[in-house]
Amino acid sequence: MSQETRTLVSRSSFLLLFSDSTSRILASRAEEDMIGVAVGPEEGLARRCWIKFRNELVFSMFTPFVICLASGNLKIESFGHFIAQDVFFLRAFKQAYELVEECADDDEAKSLIRKLRNDVTKELDLLDFFMSELKFDPVHKITTRSTNSTTIKYTDFLVATASGKIEGEKGPVTIATPFEKTKVAAYTLGAMTPCMRLYAFLGKEIQSLLVLDPDDSNHLYKKWVDNYSSESFEASALQTEDLLDKLSVSLTGEELEVIEKLYHQSMKLEIDFFSAQPVYQRTIVPLFRVDDPVELRLIIFSDFDLTCTVLDSSAILAEIAIITASKTDQSGTENQLSWKSSADLRNTWGDLSRQYTEEYEQCIESILPIEKVKEFDYEGLCKAIEQVSDFEKRANSRVTESGVLKGLNVEDIKRAGEHLILQDGCTGFFQKIVKNKKLNADVHILSYCWCGDLIRSAFSSGGLDVLNVHTNEFTYEESISTGEIVKKVESPIDKVQAFKDILNNCSNDGKHLTVYIGDSMGDLLCLLEADVGIVIGSSSSLRRLGCQFGVSFIPLFSGLVKKQRKIMEGGSSNWKGLTGILYTVSSWAEIHAFILGP
Repeated sequence: MSQETRTLVSRSSFLLLFSDSTSRILASRAEEDMIGVAVGPEEGLARRCWIKFRNELVFSMFTPFVICLASGNLKIESFGHFIAQDVFFLRAFKQAYELVEECADDDEAKSLIRKLRNDVTKELDLLDFFMSELKFDPVHKITTRSTNSTTIKYTDFLVATASGKIEGEKGPVTIATPFEKTKVAAYTLGAMTPCMRLYAFLGKEIQSLLVLDPDDSNHLYKKWVDNYSSESFEASALQTEDLLDKLSVSLTGEELEVIEKLYHQSMKLEIDFFSAQPVYQRTIVPLFRVDDPVELRLIIFSDFDLTCTVLDSSAILAEIAIITASKTDQSGTENQLSWKSSADLRNTWGDLSRQYTEEYEQCIESILPIEKVKEFDYEGLCKAIEQVSDFEKRANSRVTESGVLKGLNVEDIKRAGEHLILQDGCTGFFQKIVKNKKLNADVHILSYCWCGDLIRSAFSSGGLDVLNVHTNEFTYEESISTGEIVKKVESPIDKVQAFKDILNNCSNDGKHLTVYIGDSMGDLLCLLEADVGIVIGSSSSLRRLGCQFGVSFIPLFSGLVKKQRKIMEGGSSNWKGLTGILYTVSSWAEIHAFILGP
């Protein structure tokens, strides 16, 4: 379901569904949407862990080392250092397999483990070839002294796990009975499987982007990428996952939780491993380090509804209004500002929602040009979106005239905000910005939301009271809403004007870098005006309208790789708005990794 559809559906469906259980179901579905795949009960443990922690992988992808490698211009010194570290790591990986084989009490499992161990030997042979090409003697020079601390921490973790020393346990797990041996083997596979799956994933991602001289078929990068994107390596990764599933079948729920923790710990160690690889060249990531953070101010703008939240705020306010009216119905008391029964409110909200949905779709169809323009046409897009702005203002007027926003208690609104479910990773991203005193950054929330109190309370529960919120506001009489809205940001035109006003109020030295994060057509102008526009989610109307006016939507990772390639070809590392290029992401983890790093 697209973000646009979710917005429209939530405005009407939530009116009839406002129990705690329903909220939990909707939240669960939203989480599935965010990772792009539903997790069924028939899935094996390895796949469940990969899906649960796959957002972590972007912190490995968006490292300077991987971005430069994928761009094809990583300095050979960096590649050599990485290969040396990987040799040291794979020796420990092979040792872990040897210990797992000792624990396996099944001939079929032992045979598969030997096969996987032999695959590691082949990997080491390939790395030895790389080292030979780099005039480096791996046998004599790759020692603990020459290995960085993150690699050693990772290898110590693997070998300790394979020896029965499980992190978090009071002491070593005994390895005496067949069951105890199987358990330790499963624990060890839980720590090893993420590495195999991550390398297979990275190999395929990099292969799809790597551009090298066609005549240079023997390039070291190509050989490395070909190996990890190959069908044979994918087969090894699958076999490792299958083995983990087989060994964990007889384990208890508590023991499966231990494997999950080991899997997650291994993913984090992979992030540290790639982050620690030195890069001896200018890089495009993380964004805040590209230029001097003292000289350059980072200004981050974000939409709220369905960019930061799982549900649209209008649905939350509808729920509060109906519940408030329902309580008044039951008590027989009369709220001085409430004038409709809960049944009347439900019907009115339903009518408003249906009318909004129908007219929104008609509006979008009416502004789409008959033919796609050949070049990015910002002025034409602005004129089209002016019609959307008129529509949004008419829709808001209907809401206030209907009186459905009357009688909401500000304390109920704030409590709802405190329990509002935000997108996974959103709060953590903003918290890291706010807590980093060395980071020269501001955060502004630009939203159509009718009630600023809802937004402020949603962020205050995460300790983010300092965020600058620009939105509409309710008017109150003795803490009860009058049904009127102080209209500040009603439309896409209002949003982009607020965006410009904020920048105009900044210091006049012009040394700032702007990032806008949004999910819908209402964010389109701000996304394009920003130096870096990031689209989260998959709004169909946003993409349709943008494409017709020449806007390009590029996945963030591939966009960064292309920009890194241009830098090394003599291009500028500067970002600038109104290029007609927007970057797409599926999670806040990508945004976090790109802007701040791990």
